[in-house]
Amino acid sequence: MADVPARQGPLTDLRVIEMGQLLAGPFCGQMLADFGAEVIKCEQPGAGDPMRQWGREKPHGKSLWWPVVARNKKSVTLNLRTPEGQEMVRELVKSADILIENFRPGTMERWNLGYEELSKINPRIVMVRVTGFGQTGPYSSRAGYGAIGEAMGGLRYVVGDPSTQPSRMGISIGDELAAMHAFQGALMAIHARERTGRGQVVDSAIYEAVLNMMESLVTEYDVAGYVRERTGAILPNVSPSNVFDTADGKLLLIAANQDTVFKRLAEAMGRPDLAEDDRYATHSARGRHQAELDGLINDWTKTIPLAELEQKMNDHGVPCGLIYKAEDMMADPHFQAREALVEVNHPDFGKMKMQNVAPKLSETPGAVRHVGPELGQHNDYVFGELLGLSGDAQADLREKGII
Repeated sequence: MADVPARQGPLTDLRVIEMGQLLAGPFCGQMLADFGAEVIKCEQPGAGDPMRQWGREKPHGKSLWWPVVARNKKSVTLNLRTPEGQEMVRELVKSADILIENFRPGTMERWNLGYEELSKINPRIVMVRVTGFGQTGPYSSRAGYGAIGEAMGGLRYVVGDPSTQPSRMGISIGDELAAMHAFQGALMAIHARERTGRGQVVDSAIYEAVLNMMESLVTEYDVAGYVRERTGAILPNVSPSNVFDTADGKLLLIAANQDTVFKRLAEAMGRPDLAEDDRYATHSARGRHQAELDGLINDWTKTIPLAELEQKMNDHGVPCGLIYKAEDMMADPHFQAREALVEVNHPDFGKMKMQNVAPKLSETPGAVRHVGPELGQHNDYVFGELLGLSGDAQADLREKGII
């Protein structure tokens, strides 16, 4: 069964077997599929990936998360806990480039599907393994969801208001960061394969993916004994870069912390003297007087309606941005001009909008071709065309609960 439209992008020569579930492994598969890879998702017969049921809104009893995270993929049903199912994976590996899994370390080995086994079948296979704590170390066998990785990677401690307990992001950022690291690791391994002729293991741990985004947090403590704390809407000593009130009760984020940009903000305020004031003239000085400077700016912004304030900032070359919700994104002309959102057909919901593929490539762009597939939608293609199983053979496997 061919995709309509055809796959496009820089990765159309790659075949991927996705054996993970929930978010960390599947988001890696989504990005590969977005850029043209043929991603064959293996799901438990009769149940499928739990993501088919996740999400707060479920019109028609169906998830609105699944159409996004499973977009552009093919779905087959396969019981990986059976010797027959495991053998079918080994057959698929013969023609695959990448295998993604996010089970606990040791699970694939118990199924005789570890890297040593698979690399004997196909020495060029790249095995992407996404877990909470990685494949080695004393914590490797622990269960590790994204939230745990966010906590231990350092993110949770610095997110939120200092008057409250550590907060979480409104998205599953830990899983998604691990998936993005897995995605880049997979492509680096494919690149290395061009020189070596061999694949390798990509070991993406959620806590390490989060840790990798923590800037100089560890070094600041190691060298200076400084501990970053929760600071709400600001970064300490970076000013002005905050959310400011407007006359009509709305909010605008203004970021003018660079010296030249602050000078333009001061001119927009009709207060060019601020840029010459010793308290505000340099980045370090503004950082030391952050609270009073933000207060001074807020006293000015709350006298101006949002639309006028935004225009004034743009006219003076001062970076600013509205605090968008989904409805704001859908109405924004810039989002529309760049096709940041795309409309896709869904068999139950009709036309539905979701984020488009990013980043944009000028010569080999990716595309959203279709929403997440129905469970087992591509069994005939994968088991029949790729593996050469007859209809009778597939019927026998279905009866046994293997597919």
